[in-house]
Amino acid sequence: MSEESTASKPANRLAEETSPYLLQHAHNPVDWYPWGDEALQLAEQENKPLFISIGYSACHWCHVMERESFEDPKVAEQMNRDFVCIKVDREERPDLDAIYMDAVQGLTGQGGWPMSVFASPEGIPFFGGTYFPPDDRHGLPSFSKVLGGVARAWSENGDRMVEGGKQLVARIVELNAPPKVDDELSKDLLDDAVSSMERVYDSSHGGFGSAPKFPQPPVLEMLLRRAPTHPAAAEMVETTLRRMALGGIYDQVGGGFSRYSVDSRWLVPHFEKMLYDNAQLARVYTRAWQFYSSPLFKRIAVETLEYVLRDLTDPSGYFYASEDADSEGVEGKFYVWDYQELVDIAPEAARYYGVTEAGNFERHNILTAASDGPPVKARRKLFEAREKRVRPGLDTKALTSWNGLTITALAEAGMAFDRPDFVEAAEKAAAFLVENVKDSSGRLKHSYKDGRARVLGMLEDYAYLAEALFTLWEATFEPRWLEQCRQLTGEMLELFWDEADGGLFSTGSDHEQLIMRQKEIVESVTPAPNAVAALVLLKLAELTGDGEPKDRAGAIIKMAQAYMAKAPQACGTYVCALDFYLSTPKAIVIVGEGKEAAKLIDTVWGRFVPNKVLAGSPPGIDSPLLEGKTTVDGRPTAFVCENFACQAPTSDPKVLAEQLSRA
Repeated sequence: MSEESTASKPANRLAEETSPYLLQHAHNPVDWYPWGDEALQLAEQENKPLFISIGYSACHWCHVMERESFEDPKVAEQMNRDFVCIKVDREERPDLDAIYMDAVQGLTGQGGWPMSVFASPEGIPFFGGTYFPPDDRHGLPSFSKVLGGVARAWSENGDRMVEGGKQLVARIVELNAPPKVDDELSKDLLDDAVSSMERVYDSSHGGFGSAPKFPQPPVLEMLLRRAPTHPAAAEMVETTLRRMALGGIYDQVGGGFSRYSVDSRWLVPHFEKMLYDNAQLARVYTRAWQFYSSPLFKRIAVETLEYVLRDLTDPSGYFYASEDADSEGVEGKFYVWDYQELVDIAPEAARYYGVTEAGNFERHNILTAASDGPPVKARRKLFEAREKRVRPGLDTKALTSWNGLTITALAEAGMAFDRPDFVEAAEKAAAFLVENVKDSSGRLKHSYKDGRARVLGMLEDYAYLAEALFTLWEATFEPRWLEQCRQLTGEMLELFWDEADGGLFSTGSDHEQLIMRQKEIVESVTPAPNAVAALVLLKLAELTGDGEPKDRAGAIIKMAQAYMAKAPQACGTYVCALDFYLSTPKAIVIVGEGKEAAKLIDTVWGRFVPNKVLAGSPPGIDSPLLEGKTTVDGRPTAFVCENFACQAPTSDPKVLAEQLSRA
């Protein structure tokens, strides 16, 4: 909805929120409430069911349902009369989203956004779905008909519906409890994961499964770890990354990835761009370059992060959540090209980008690449012309968790590709988060916008940011990043650890009490927070020599053992953590400064060594890894150690490369 169209309409309670998604609905005739006690108490007082609508700013079908139903005065009147209506930004409240997504999937067998949930005043879900059209169509009842049916059912059988909802919640709790496995953790799980992915691999186009096709960075990370010894894993990763890089899911003009492809060929994207996708994919492409030495993979990693710094970065240093799929009310309008328009700007680029008069998407052209190297001058012309278009909407809130993923990607790529500007951007963002996205007691928060930090930080915030801080330590050898990582990790264990069964809950012990406290195991679009926490604990254990973090990590991995065996596609990061846990990690220490030290550091970052911990020797770091490590003959020196036993120290980058290559 444009500013002009909303200016004359009264605002509802969402006008006081900071979430761009909630603000988009602030002038609906629906009497929306944000999630909170006010809405729940009103529902209790008036004995009305809740209608909980969950979506996010870049969601195309969320915008469609708003235009068709939430802006319709007759529909709004029906909603306001029979329900207490709550609007939730799923990015701001992933805890609520996870609970009600499980409920909708349990009720209907599928889920997605917009998510439409009907619940008791206590929040017990009893009916739900996703998008409902304004009229009966494609086998779906109209939204108005759904509202009427639920209202009648509540009036006639409310108690029975609540009882059914409680049974649903009990089933969800039971299903979410990880099964206990007596078997020892084994490397067989690593090999089995590769075999499992081979069965769903698309050998023609890369990726896994059919349409719609998602990039699945955790799966690619998992397979990349097996690539040195498994040719099948190496082929799956290389082909998938290449096909995505040359396809329409990648923005061939401006860099960055859309969320997924609606087809199996990576041609037609769902055009929204999410920060978490681009952070994870930039990291995967960086690590793939370390393994394959592919110039294409380096270019894609760099361009993706340049896109983030150009279009998703606040002047304060933090990173925005997403860009919309729509501009001027049309999905993909910013990205597609008419044949004549492109030919008038850069005729030499038409063949390379596969542009034809007939088009490949609704009579328009989504650009794809014919080869690894684009026409640089023509591409610049197209970029400059496209910048004059109306841009998609921008969700300018900062999510701590997604910022953590981005910091990690920037730090790794900055070191791998000798881009100090990437590392500086990572440090600036990290400094902002640890200084500003907290409450007065120092408790980390999940979301930040307009000077307001909101929602208690969840496990994903602590785990992803802890990993980012550790990566910054490895990239800079700045003691403050390691100390802040250790502090944050300690807080994470105190707030989220399950003393009864091990593992980490998704929400802290001080979080508001919801209808269930979940322990999120499997992963979807982002890495499993428990698995990331395990990796951080393993690295800290290696650096400090303390056995407790490794024991905790082992308990987390053990918790997911049955899932890894049954569905490795949903446990990629756990498999990575298992690989680290069962391996003998390389502890690499570099002492000394100057150009010679920089060459040794470049040697480390130029190779794919996933199970490693990197340390330098600045003052103020207490680590047994650094004890007795000094320069040899006055020259910067590298030590490669395993189980605190080190190979011969060296000042020669070639010798260091050989040591890193040894199994």
